Amino acid sequence: MPSLVGCDFSSRPGPRKPIVIADGALVGESVVVAGLRRIESLQGYADWLREPLDWVGAFDFPFGLPRELVEQLEWPLDWLACMRHYGALSRSEIREQFAAFCGARPAGSKFAHRATDRPAGSSPSMKWVNPPVAYMLHAGVSPLIDAGVCLPGLYVGASRAVGVSAPAGRVALEAYPGLLAREVLGHVSYKSDDRDKQTRERFAARQTLVQALELGETRLGLQLEIDRAMRQQLLDVATGDTLDAVLCLMQAAWGSSRGWPMFGLPGNLDPLEGWILTADAAALAEPTSGSPFLRASPPVG
Repeated sequence: MPSLVGCDFSSRPGPRKPIVIADGALVGESVVVAGLRRIESLQGYADWLREPLDWVGAFDFPFGLPRELVEQLEWPLDWLACMRHYGALSRSEIREQFAAFCGARPAGSKFAHRATDRPAGSSPSMKWVNPPVAYMLHAGVSPLIDAGVCLPGLYVGASRAVGVSAPAGRVALEAYPGLLAREVLGHVSYKSDDRDKQTRERFAARQTLVQALELGETRLGLQLEIDRAMRQQLLDVATGDTLDAVLCLMQAAWGSSRGWPMFGLPGNLDPLEGWILTADAAALAEPTSGSPFLRASPPVG
């Protein structure tokens, strides 16, 4: 079984808001957390991705843009070419083009959405503020490509040949910790970057969430295994960064258990937009184009 990582990402990492990586492994039905690391720069993130280690990882940022948006902007419809084009833009250029797109649309439907957004309850990946997921995609995906990481359904990666039946190297899956957290808490908030909102109620919500993960009370069917010091850290970090990294680690474990080629992602995902791991794929249409990946994967549950 490969090593696992869960990544809580920041598009502007620093000492106060680092990228947090949870390392662990799946042992039976238990997700054992080995440690947490904090990365305070995008260069540090890129360097980490190039370390000669094999893993399956879940990353908390979008891996693709809405097809509707890409078509309207007349950008490449091939995922790799689109991401290369997107990565070459500055943040100000992204903001200007996305704002112009939204400005031409009616109220209530300003943003374009990916097929995965509504079943996952996630923000549209073109949103550049509150939260700035468009900038997270911009900062996070290019280093994955440059490091040759495999993104199932989107990019085979430099270290894997098409048709290989056994997983190897590094595999990145798009995750959303809020999807797993809402399964336990509903819409009760468990974190905030605002000190004035880091309340006892949010601390109690983190307690409820961690306890549910330890007891395996989610549809993933996995139990979180952590020591007392780690548990306290997950509760005490009021921004939720460490807990979100562990939530991603849980999702990585579920995907890893499903294995090559799709690691739990739906086989008929849109090869331009991507998909959030464990989001309900019942409404997806059959694929209309070929892919270097086999089109088969069991649903979550």
